Amino acid sequence: FKEQYTLTMILPRALLSIALLATSSAFAPASSHPRSALCIHSTTEAAAVQEDVASNAGDRDILIRAARGEQVDRTPVWLMRQAGRYMSAFRQYSDKYPFRERSETPSMAIELSLQCHRAYGMDGIIMFSDILTPLPTLGIEFDVVKGIGPVISTEVRNDEDVAKLADVADVDFDKTLPFIREILGTLSKEAEEANTSLIGFVGAPFTLASYTIEGKSSKHCLRTKKMMMADDDGSSTAMATFLDKLATMIGNYGCHQIECGAQVIQVFESWAHQLSPKQFEQFAKPAAQKAIKIIKEKYPDVPVIYFANGGSSYLECQRDMGADMIAVDWSVDMAEARKILGPDIPISGNVDPTILFGTKEQIEEAVRECIDKAGGPGKHLLNLGHGVMQGTPEEAVGWLVDECKRYKGKDA
Repeated sequence: FKEQYTLTMILPRALLSIALLATSSAFAPASSHPRSALCIHSTTEAAAVQEDVASNAGDRDILIRAARGEQVDRTPVWLMRQAGRYMSAFRQYSDKYPFRERSETPSMAIELSLQCHRAYGMDGIIMFSDILTPLPTLGIEFDVVKGIGPVISTEVRNDEDVAKLADVADVDFDKTLPFIREILGTLSKEAEEANTSLIGFVGAPFTLASYTIEGKSSKHCLRTKKMMMADDDGSSTAMATFLDKLATMIGNYGCHQIECGAQVIQVFESWAHQLSPKQFEQFAKPAAQKAIKIIKEKYPDVPVIYFANGGSSYLECQRDMGADMIAVDWSVDMAEARKILGPDIPISGNVDPTILFGTKEQIEEAVRECIDKAGGPGKHLLNLGHGVMQGTPEEAVGWLVDECKRYKGKDA
């Protein structure tokens, strides 16, 4: 399995003055994005490209440095769900193969992880996977059903159910999830060759607990909240015990991803919108802090990003998560988020995903506004305030990435 990337995405290897065309692997779809091939028509153009590539030598770790809170030369960018169904090349797989087959078959998962980077050159490649992927290590079975979403068949409702789950100390990720090492190991080599970073990710304990307890997506999260109230009045310890078990497993899973090649870990609290500030402080926050602490104690130099989707109403509660960076959703103004978190907490986000359905000018303006409100170029990590939506025009993603990389500030 081998991909040839465009010259603008690759660390300089040699002076080229001939046409360089992107090629496809055996698994790659027949069609490719027009941005994925570059022709150099003269020695003058070759020299210009050489100079441009040389100036991008620092792009390999620009996302990592930004996630640590370092000021960088420009604002780096990656997008949640950048590997997704908005791409026609991606749909050639998603229309044919079930989710778990795609995410757990290394050749397919690797290809789906790389498609968007080949097309748009984000500052990071993220593994195509799911936050629910590690649940089977505890004996929790799930599937992702097209048109429905995640469906979890293992019931966890009370203390007895929690007690039946596997012992965290016995979890062997290489045995239960053997595909992860191969996927991340290959992507690590591809990221190095493409002069970019490799992003891993995990689901936060509360989000995984809620998915499991509800059995699927839930509008009101009622079963979970009943268990939280039972924990609060002392009639059950199931919620606290379950969260603690998940926190340990998730922390260890994040470490496993790093050992397999991930250079950054993002923690997704996808169900933060279900929580009041008090509930967040009592249940979700301590569990997420424990998972993050496990990662940071073992790998202190690997940045961890925490993203609470729908948690902007209690952003002040996230200052002490223990993460290197806080990602914010699109419902809060970036300048206000920066003010709430303070100048010393690195921030990521938060362009409204629906802006990608707008014009090129509207998208570019939204990118500039977000960067300016975050403090200017090189002062934060640009992302959407949620994932790329299905139906998003493919060229719109390119416009966003290009403008982010191009923008030098209001006074430039």
